[in-house]
Amino acid sequence: MPRTARLTRWSRCLARKVTPDASLISDESYTATNSGGLVYPFEGQAPARGEVLRVAPSLRWARITMPGSLGHINSWLLDDHDGHVAVVDCGLRVPDCADDWKKLFKHGLKGEHISRVFGTHMHPDHIGLAGWLTKKNGIDIWMTRGEMLTARMMVAENENTLPEEMLIAQRRAGWDEAAIEAQREAGWGRMMRVMYPLPKGYHRIMDGDVLDFGKTSWRVVVGSGHSPEHACLWDETNGVLVSGDQVLPRISSNVSVNISEPYADPLGEWLFSIDKLLAVLPDDLLVCPAHGEPFKGLHHRLESLRDEHHARLDRVEAFIREKPARVVDCFGLIFNREISGEQASLATGEALAHLRWLERNGRAQCDEVDGVYWFRAA
Repeated sequence: MPRTARLTRWSRCLARKVTPDASLISDESYTATNSGGLVYPFEGQAPARGEVLRVAPSLRWARITMPGSLGHINSWLLDDHDGHVAVVDCGLRVPDCADDWKKLFKHGLKGEHISRVFGTHMHPDHIGLAGWLTKKNGIDIWMTRGEMLTARMMVAENENTLPEEMLIAQRRAGWDEAAIEAQREAGWGRMMRVMYPLPKGYHRIMDGDVLDFGKTSWRVVVGSGHSPEHACLWDETNGVLVSGDQVLPRISSNVSVNISEPYADPLGEWLFSIDKLLAVLPDDLLVCPAHGEPFKGLHHRLESLRDEHHARLDRVEAFIREKPARVVDCFGLIFNREISGEQASLATGEALAHLRWLERNGRAQCDEVDGVYWFRAA
């Protein structure tokens, strides 16, 4: 398919109400480097719709159905005071997710009281129903400040016209005029479509907080790069980590430059967070991710993610050393498959993140020529 046609198709897909799971770009190279080093204690045992599975003394697992390629998000149920349950991540504001929660109330939870809702981060597949659950149960949502404020900012962006900043960013990345015009005509998707209104107030959590849940405690461990201030929860007593999207077993979390922070270095934050998690967390934890199955082999996974990103950075640097390149020219070096459809904008953001990292670290320079970024080796 010609590049113009592919970009036009991307624009049409981006205009639809796409599943936020597209923020997670599946990549076989990550799976290949990891598959031998991870252990899945509950492989093939994912709970059915409306059911729960205990995976640790402090934790149960529910799986919430979602549209899109992944088809689910894991909701983790933490035992709380007085026999109550705290919910971590809850799915989109779409019928499939809501139906699964109604089944959980009736079957898996059997009337247990929900005491609080945690959002690991601000993406709508994680907090799309958080407002509904907090309102229904008269409880608080617990999040980091960076995630809550960013969620509020994105929900407030409800204009139908595509922002001029987005068109400028696409042109700078190398999108052609036909694709940009198609994007302009399609309009601007709104996060609020898949988000139940958030409560006005929230309970702020911070890195290092130790949260009392009665029989156990959970420590907040914050990472960044995929989102501004992503919270993981660590039960040190029972050796469990609820990792959200900060650590996933079979797919890589999207790390993108976006129009709200066009000169940021999210990949630098991501790599720093990997080093932080390696230093802070023990290797033998049961890691409970937002997508996929619980696994063991945390350090192997983190090291594989780190090493793969550095290998890709080296490939991009070698490429732009031969001749200057645009962001879209680097897709084949970042991803091991053709990028098309709803993932185009995300791929653009992630490719730019790699180029920005090289620039920040003195390995690349960026020249803007006729509104297009051209990167060359420093």
